[in-house]
Formats: sequence, C-alpha cells, structure tokens
Amino acid sequence: MLELWKKILFVIAMLIVYRIGTYIPLPGVDALLLTEVIKNNSSGMLGMFNMLTGGALGRLSILTLNIMPYITSSIIMQMMTVLIPSMISLKKEGAIGRRKINQYTRFLAILLALTQGYGIAVGAENITFQGVSIIHDPGLTFRLIAALNLAGGTIFVVWITDQITTRGIGNGTSIVIFCGIAAGLPTALGNVLEMGKSGAMSTGFTLMILLIAISLMVLIVFVEKSQRRLKVVYPKKQVGRKMFGGDSTHLPFKINVSGVIAPIFANSLLLLPTTVLGLVDGNYEVGSWRYHVVNHLSHGKITYMVLYAALIMFFSFVYTFIVFNVDETADNLKKSGAIITGYRPGKNTAQYLEYVLSRITVIGAIYLAFICIVPELLIAKYSIPFYLGGTSLLIVVNVVTDMLQQIQMYIINNKYGNLVKNNMLMNK
Repeated sequence: MLELWKKILFVIAMLIVYRIGTYIPLPGVDALLLTEVIKNNSSGMLGMFNMLTGGALGRLSILTLNIMPYITSSIIMQMMTVLIPSMISLKKEGAIGRRKINQYTRFLAILLALTQGYGIAVGAENITFQGVSIIHDPGLTFRLIAALNLAGGTIFVVWITDQITTRGIGNGTSIVIFCGIAAGLPTALGNVLEMGKSGAMSTGFTLMILLIAISLMVLIVFVEKSQRRLKVVYPKKQVGRKMFGGDSTHLPFKINVSGVIAPIFANSLLLLPTTVLGLVDGNYEVGSWRYHVVNHLSHGKITYMVLYAALIMFFSFVYTFIVFNVDETADNLKKSGAIITGYRPGKNTAQYLEYVLSRITVIGAIYLAFICIVPELLIAKYSIPFYLGGTSLLIVVNVVTDMLQQIQMYIINNKYGNLVKNNMLMNK
C-alpha cells in the first residue's frame, strides 16, 4: 500500500506542476483583453479547447497547445499504420517497430506544435477587443518566440504524461486532459447553483439538471463497461499420450471503441467556421452568407444538432475500423490455432468480426450522439456552463473509472504477489 500511495502522490505532484504551467503567459500578450475575447467566444471552438486545456488557452499560456498536437499525431500515425504498406510492416515488427512508430509520433507532434504555435501567434495578432490588439508588439519576432514557447510547452506536457504513465497510476494523457476539465468543474457547478439562487432558474429545475448530469454519468459507466464477448476456442492437440489445449476464452468488443475522439472531432469541425468568422469580423449584415453560417451553426440550432449527431456517428465508424483491424485479428487467431465456434479461420472469421463490430458500433454511435446532444440542448437553452457538456462528462467518467480499475488491479496483483512469495519461502 505504501508503494501505491507513492504513485498517487507522484501523480498529484505532476498535476500541480502542470497546473502552474497553465498560468505562465506568453511574452507580449495583454491578458485582460484576451480574457474578454475568450468570454465573447466561449460558445465556439475556443471555449471547447479552453475547457480541454484547463483554461490555458484563455490565458494564452506556454501550455496553450497542451497535449493536443501529440494526440493529433497519434491519430495520424494510427491511420498510417493501416493505410501505408511500409508502416504496416513496421507495426508487425513487434517491440522494435512500436518503438520506431512512437519516435515518429513524437517528431510529428513537435512539427505540428511548431506549426500550430506559429498559427496561434499569427491569429493572436489579428485578435482585437474594441479596436485594441491583444499583442503589445506584433511581428515576426513575436511569432517565432510564441511558436517555440508553445512547442516547448507541448514537449513538457508530453514528458509529464510519460512520467505519470510510467511512475504513476493510469494513462498520463487522459489524466492531464481530465485535470484540465476538473479544474473548471467547481466553477461550473457554482455557476449553476448561483443561477438557481438568483432566480434565473427555479430550485426544482436546478435539481433536475444535476439529476440529468448524474443520470448521464451512470449511463456512461454502464455503456463503457459493457462488452460483447465472442467465444474463442483452442483445439485440443495430442502430444505423445497427453492431450493439450481445448481451452476457451473470450474476445471482448467494447460498445464505444472510439471513446471521446468522435465527439471532439465532430465538435471541432462544426465550430471551426463560426470561430474563424468571429475572430476575423464579428459584425455581419443580416442576410449575408456569414450571417447564415453563424446563425445555423450555433449552439441550439437544429442544423447544428443534426450535423453534430451525424458527424459523431460518422467519426465513430471511421475511428473504430481504423483502430480495430478485423483482417489482422482474424489472421492472429488463425496463427494461434484459435477459432470462433461456427466460423472457419481466415476470411469467414474476418467477415463475422466485421458483422459484429458494425452492429455494435451502431449502438455505440447512437449512445455517443445521445450523450452529447442532451447537454447541448441544456447549454443552448438554459446557458448551462460548457464544462457540463457531453464530451467533458465522457472524459471525466472514463478517466475516473479507469484509474479506480487500475488501483484495484494494483492492489490485487500486490496481494497475490505477496502470497506467492510467502508460499515459495515456506516451501524452501
């Protein structure tokens, strides 16, 4: 137990360091003006990424990019290991191949961070509040300094996530994103209670919102823990006079394979046009194409809701079949001599796996759309804080349940490890 507490305290220490970094601003930025700009665009993509970065974007800190370039790089590399023959071969090389892919992922993340950092610097120079730029001294020098600082911040956050994964408990990337969201949850909850106290919402309605949030969390836990298990049988083999094998196990399929990737992609794609138009020029003539774009792609609009649900389902299918390669799984089962009862090894098994995965993904995509649309309706209609959205609830619940599961497994492994060691000493 002492070792477990050391791991937990190490994670807490790393998160404290990370949170301190989110308050270190880029040089040359007017923080007060930037705060006003973020408030005015809180319902757009800026608001979403400000939530995921724990407010770092709202302060334009050195950790503004957070872990996002690394996540993007990881997704790109996952797609390449499925689509590009040379990367497919590298993936099959085992530990050496994975190590090389991990190196390529980090190099690509640095390149993306430098590019995105320079883009943020250019965009920041164009942001004004009441005609005043938020950058004191815009120009090439500011852009280069900002790009290097932001890329360095991403490298630092990746290092923190590695340390948490290696020396702590849980997945470092998920925990860092969770920390950013959790940092804003007390304020969000306080705002909801304040709205009820001030009379903006009735007490009954405030309690109903909290009940809806709890119900969604329960649904998330139930679905995320649910599995479709396919029975896998290993045939018996006779070696001499003895029979070996004949064991059976299960091949588990998660209902929501894509996790939070699909909602994040869908939300980012939908909010991109309105965010860009809002930063370039916030004044539109009624009836202009800009007016129609902003009007139809804003929170609460029926067009936004329909497209949001459709994109979530689309990205759920795309990401699921990128992550889970049915042909490769069927080939691995065939090589190990395992079969799924009623289906021949190879092509027939792959077709059956695709059949099962497609139908499970339909359920998972509908579940994701429901989880994300219900909070969107509340946010749009009653101005519920952004932190209570579907994406944030998914991340918070998934990370908490995963950490609790890993802590439980650590305790069990430690307990049985000690029992085995004691038995060995007694036998001696």
